[in-house]
Amino acid sequence: MTEYNPFPAPSRDLCGAMHVHRRLLNESMTYRAQRARIENRALQYETGRRASVRSGVVAIPVVVHVVHNPGTPAQNIGEAQIRSQIDVLNRDFRAANPDVSRVPDVWKPLVADIEVEFALATVDPHGAPTDGIVRVETDRTGFDSHDGVKAASSGGADPWPSDQYLNLWVCQLGDGLLGYAQFPGGPPQTDGVVILHSAFGTTGTAAAPYNGGRTATHEIGHWLDLFHIWGDDDGACSNGDRVADTPNQADSNTGKPAFPHVTCNNGPNGDMFMNYMDYVDDDCMFMFTNGQRARINACLEGTRASFLVAHQAAPAAPAAPAAAPAPAPATRPAEAAGAQGFVAQDGDVERLLHDTERLTREALTDLHDVLDLVGHRFGG
Repeated sequence: MTEYNPFPAPSRDLCGAMHVHRRLLNESMTYRAQRARIENRALQYETGRRASVRSGVVAIPVVVHVVHNPGTPAQNIGEAQIRSQIDVLNRDFRAANPDVSRVPDVWKPLVADIEVEFALATVDPHGAPTDGIVRVETDRTGFDSHDGVKAASSGGADPWPSDQYLNLWVCQLGDGLLGYAQFPGGPPQTDGVVILHSAFGTTGTAAAPYNGGRTATHEIGHWLDLFHIWGDDDGACSNGDRVADTPNQADSNTGKPAFPHVTCNNGPNGDMFMNYMDYVDDDCMFMFTNGQRARINACLEGTRASFLVAHQAAPAAPAAPAAAPAPAPATRPAEAAGAQGFVAQDGDVERLLHDTERLTREALTDLHDVLDLVGHRFGG
């Protein structure tokens, strides 16, 4: 007898990030200009013309917007399911996941600790204590990749400031979507990641084969500027993910491929289908590469520098008002980073101030160049 599954997995593993990317490229000259600058910077990091200056682990505060229809109570996922997802992210982005041992020997030297951790926010945008979880009822039966879930006016939940928090929306998605993300450089009011509730975390409504929390790992990879490993060229073998140490491959892999799987004349080792940026089942993806880490560093020191600046500039033990209650003991790796998830890495105040000034100056230069390009485009 077949056991009834109330949360069936989508018929195919589909990420909508590239749909969003192409839509924004068509709609926004500003986004196109931003993406050109982002790619130029990433290339400098990949080729070694520019070196990363960040040190230590950066902890990113997360807010999870649970957008649920009361008619389907399962959509209102529990705290345990949410925390299970944060745990997966902190293992995957630190190369601390036990299944990393399954990486083929030829690629083991490429496995990268991204040195990014995530913590549910403990302070909201108004400075009030929070558990980092927002629950919003909706009359919508589902959402798609057109960002309706990201605004209260369209039945979703408004984001928290996207330069201070990683916004995760968890909801019912249609069209076979497991999730989607917005690449760096897009509108702040839609910046973040959307995940199907039954592909989020490892417990509760999470359904096999997407119950390993890897959909969020994949989508946050996009949020940190990683492309799909096959380059989204419909099997032409003419495009890649702009990372040198990930072999070019013809198309996405799904299910549980056997190593080696050769395409695009990439033998003898074939596709790196166990990379988080492919489409295989959750229990078959378990690595980022050094090249992907370099691209993420370019993002964190460029478009998403607000997280790194706050991380570097925050005092190790911020003074609290006399009436403020003592913070709860930290129990997770990233929670030890403080109320917003940030912590200073050392006591060299002069270096921290110098790095903060440099990153701010670079962000202002990027903004000036984008405005100048858009002004020329429209005859300004």
